Amino acid sequence: MHGGRTQRCYDSSHFTPEYVMEVIIVGAGIGGLTLALTLHQAGIASRVFEAAPELKPVGVGINILPHATRELARLGLEPALAKVGVATRESAFFNRFGQLIYREPAGRDAGYEWPQFSIHRGDLQQLLVDAVVLRMGAGAIHTDWRCTGVDQTERSASAHFIRPTTGETLPPQTADVVIACDGLHSTVRKQFHPGEGEPLYSGVNMWRGVSVWPTFLSGASMVRAGWLATGKMVIYPIRNGVDPADRQLVNWVAEIETPRHHQRDWNRRGRLEDFIYAFEDWRFDWLDVPALIRAADSILEFPMIDQDPLPWWTRGRATLLGDAAHPMVPRGSNGAGQAILDARALTDALADALSSHRDAARALQDYEARRREATAAVVRTNRANPPDAILREVFERTGDKPFARIEDVIGDDELKAISERYKRVAGYDRAALAGSPPASTRSPA
Repeated sequence: MHGGRTQRCYDSSHFTPEYVMEVIIVGAGIGGLTLALTLHQAGIASRVFEAAPELKPVGVGINILPHATRELARLGLEPALAKVGVATRESAFFNRFGQLIYREPAGRDAGYEWPQFSIHRGDLQQLLVDAVVLRMGAGAIHTDWRCTGVDQTERSASAHFIRPTTGETLPPQTADVVIACDGLHSTVRKQFHPGEGEPLYSGVNMWRGVSVWPTFLSGASMVRAGWLATGKMVIYPIRNGVDPADRQLVNWVAEIETPRHHQRDWNRRGRLEDFIYAFEDWRFDWLDVPALIRAADSILEFPMIDQDPLPWWTRGRATLLGDAAHPMVPRGSNGAGQAILDARALTDALADALSSHRDAARALQDYEARRREATAAVVRTNRANPPDAILREVFERTGDKPFARIEDVIGDDELKAISERYKRVAGYDRAALAGSPPASTRSPA
């Protein structure tokens, strides 16, 4: 391995460690930046290379569930998350007539030690960027570097790059290992699996936006309503107090079964007329949904697409992380969280390799063994039985009609079982989190 200095223990997130290993991180998204911070905390050096010429806030709302918040809290980031996001208090399920099906508390309101945060993806990314720059220096993130592939020797791995804005070839970067956090269109994944089939379209297209809106329900509610066949909405606030009227920035997602879709692109512009028809009569006493949609400054369109779980992620001294490893349809509010869990598991494996003087390549295999099947289960569950399967059950049992009493349609125990089953698969059921410590625990330095 490169370097030869002594590793320090790592319970503090702010010390400057003496590095004994170096990692090349391809991609400055949530997974890549979280990995840089967890590695730094463990005394492992890294450099982050991002294809975009500059880091700008992109995307819309995402959720950080308690298992992921735990890992970000270990990095000292919980106060910053609380400042820019909304601590979610409940999940609430409605039919398209505005009738309540089921509600359950979320985050600390549900008894977790860690909150659930609803947050703008751009705010989360900027928070992570700021932490990387503060702790690792401004030179830790290199923009306008697009990875074109990796190669390796017995003792090191190299990533090759071009500058996207000019097309020029940049010098290869070499370290102990290369970690591909380059997202949905991962170059390294394509290099590792050149014969992989086309992405799988779920048959559901979605349109997303954010609107400034007065608080509704609890003021921190995550709402899922309707069903995919006739139109489904996911609605939740992601910023508080955005104007003098103390309104919130509210994220909304419209999902409709449709045979038509475009190539996946988080920044594709959508058209209101393509989907608003399904929600024109969604005017409830607690929310005017079509008015909320029309209040958005812009609309993004994205097909709900994933890919079959891979048989392997790791080749020698290079591996995949986050969406590069396990892209999943966004039906469990869990994509970013799984990338954060990947980052912790990979850091733990590399730190354990250092302490036991094992090779870094073996550490990547250990990481894959821990995370590949776990994330494959989430991918499959997001396809078939995520939390919003509650809506499907009611849609099918009522024939898409209003009900007199939800108890006559489906029992509370069955609704709770659907929700708890997903939490177990995704790794954030309360009993499991309460009964197990974080993946690594080390004494303070």
